[in-house]
Parts: sequence; C-alpha cells; structure tokens
Amino acid sequence: MVRETDALGVDPSASEAELKKAYRKQALAKHPDKGGDPEEFKELTHAYEILSDSNKRAVYDQAGKAGLEGGGGMGGGGMDPHDLFSQLFGGGGGFFGGGGGGGGRSRGPQKGKDLVHRIAVSLEDLYKGKVQKLALSKSVICKPCEGRGGKKGAVTTCTSCRGQGVKVMLRQIGPMVQQIQQPCNECEGSGQMMNPKDRCKTCNGKKINSERKVLEVHIDKGMKSGQQIRFAGESDQSPGVEPGDVVIVLEEKEHARFQRKGDDLFCEAEVDLLTAIGGGEFLIQHLDERMLHVTIVPGEVIKPNAMRVISHQGMPSFRHHEMGDLYVRITVNFPQSIDPAVIPMLEKALPARKKVANIPKKTHVDEVTLEEPNDRQRRQAQNGDEMDEDDDERGGAGVQCAQRQS
Repeated sequence: MVRETDALGVDPSASEAELKKAYRKQALAKHPDKGGDPEEFKELTHAYEILSDSNKRAVYDQAGKAGLEGGGGMGGGGMDPHDLFSQLFGGGGGFFGGGGGGGGRSRGPQKGKDLVHRIAVSLEDLYKGKVQKLALSKSVICKPCEGRGGKKGAVTTCTSCRGQGVKVMLRQIGPMVQQIQQPCNECEGSGQMMNPKDRCKTCNGKKINSERKVLEVHIDKGMKSGQQIRFAGESDQSPGVEPGDVVIVLEEKEHARFQRKGDDLFCEAEVDLLTAIGGGEFLIQHLDERMLHVTIVPGEVIKPNAMRVISHQGMPSFRHHEMGDLYVRITVNFPQSIDPAVIPMLEKALPARKKVANIPKKTHVDEVTLEEPNDRQRRQAQNGDEMDEDDDERGGAGVQCAQRQS
C-alpha cells in the first residue's frame, strides 16, 4: 500500500477523513481542467478509491494489487476519475460546475424496472375503441417515514460493510487468492442499520408499502395486437430509484366471423344456388352491430368460393381512422335434390349440357350411377385424402380421374 499512500502523501495508517482531505487538496491541483496531467490525476483517483474503501483496502493489504485485479475488487479499472471528483465536489460539467469543460459527468437516479402487463382485447374493441380499467398492486414509498424506514436520524450506515451491503471474503487456494462477495449478515444486505424500536410502524422498516392502483387504459380505434400503451412512472417505487413504467401490451382475441389483416377484414358468407345464379340479397353483421345489406344483381353469376370486396368497410387505421376494405368469400349452398318437373325450365334458363364425346367403336361400356357413400366409404375417402396430402409433401404424384371433354 506504500505506492498508494505515497500518491496521496499520507501515512499508511491515515484515517478516512485524512484520506479525503489529502485527495481533495491534490485533486484540485492536478485536475486536467486546471492544466494537470490526466495520467497523474487518474493514478491519484485510483489510489484514493483503493484506500477509502475498506473492502478493497483489505484485499490490497492481503494480496496486493494482483488480488484486486484478479478478484474483481476493482472490476474493469475502477470508477471514472471524473465521476469520483464530481461526487466529492458536487461538480457539474466543468471544473467549477459551469457545465462547459467536460470534466465530471453527473448521472441521474437509477431507473427501476418496467412492469409489463398483457390484456386480451376483442376485435370489436379494436374496431370501436374502448376505455378499460386495470387494477394493479404496486410498491409505493412509505409516506409516514418518507422512505427512511424509521424515525429521522435513526437509520445509520452499517459499520460492518460500510454501507455496501456486501462483504468481501478472501479464500486461499494454493498460490491463488480467491475473492468472494457475500451479503452482509449484520444489515441483511441493505447497507443500513436501525434500532428495532425506531422502525416505522406503517412499513415495519421496509421503506415501502403495497398499494392498489387502478389505471384507465384507453384503447384507440385501429390499434393492433402487440401494440403498447405506456404509463410513465407508474411501476414500483423504491427509495433513491426513479420508478419504471407500466407497459400494457394488447393481445387480439381470435374472432368467430372476421379475420383481420392490417386494416382489412375478411369474412365468409353463404348464399343459396338461386341467389348465386339469379341474384338476391344477404346480410353481414358488422363489428359495431350494424347490418350490411348486400345485393347480388340479377344476371351476375356467383361461383363457389368467389371473392368480392366491400370498400371502406374494414378496420379503421390507427390515429387517422381511415377505413380499410371488407373482403367477402362467398360459398354456394346447393340443394340436396330437385324436382324433375322443373328441369325443363332449367334447361331453358341455363346453358345447354355438354354432350358425351363419341365413344370409339368396339369399346365396352358399363352403365353406372353415382351414390352417396356410406360411413365406411366416407372414412376410406377421408383416409385417401390424407394419403394424397402425404404424397404431395413427399413430392409424389397423386392419382387423378380422367375427364371426357365434349
């Protein structure tokens, strides 16, 4: 420790007050803003940091500088010299706190963690907008003791760990010295001590209490799944720490009738065969409970699975609320049977049937009919479809029926 005491110009047995006084005197003289050498100022600060910290000083006394570098006592080179200077002198930006020299860098309070909460919202809520109340339990600084944990002046710095909350233990392993950090058992890692009779009766010395907070979450029209709503400073409070934010993440519920893609909506509608080929009307119930009356103009033939669009009936865009489009896939419900007596009228209204192609002479022909499959045949057909899907995935060729063209 001789080198460090020499750097400060003090005796190896110097007290903390003597160390601080010696450092202040030399730091004022050797600060780079006053024309001092930056390396000398850095070495001076390095020496003071070791000697003023009881844990680092103990490591240095037992294992020398190698113990600090190997055991992590100095971490990655210790504190920034300008930061230590600012702590002692309360400096701002420059040497005299003027803000222009770039010496010390003042740092704000540490910010606490954000609290993330997910809420499920329906597509109707995202279409119309909604205000949803959310009750949360959060930690708040105890008001009676103002976050001290007890009477004013009753809280003292732990003498065992010097307010660090941890102790450094040295363990000899052969020629190596291992440094271990453990929570201080005297103050239970808090760095502070207090007589039990002086503890705050409201928080029992914990400095914080639990409080129920109700937030009003404004879900605007057009918001999407994954979008965040942030409440600044509404997370847990802790003494000396800036509260984090409460972050609400929206999760869109699956809808029974509509599917959303961006600002567009997709749905399905079923019409009967007569409406599909002869015109008609059907209704679509929208997300705001309106009914859309849809007309199929006579003469327009709707084929099965045809896609149509209704402009400006989709989702509102976020903030601007410009409406997307509504896409409708139309399925046609065919009748189970038809009266043969009306077939002649259908033949007049519909295009003529396709005639069977000429069959080559001497070709044997069997007359067959189409039937409804029974349960066994349905299962067999379903299994066959699954096998075809497997073949497609393996790149195999499926079996197809030959079709005659007229």
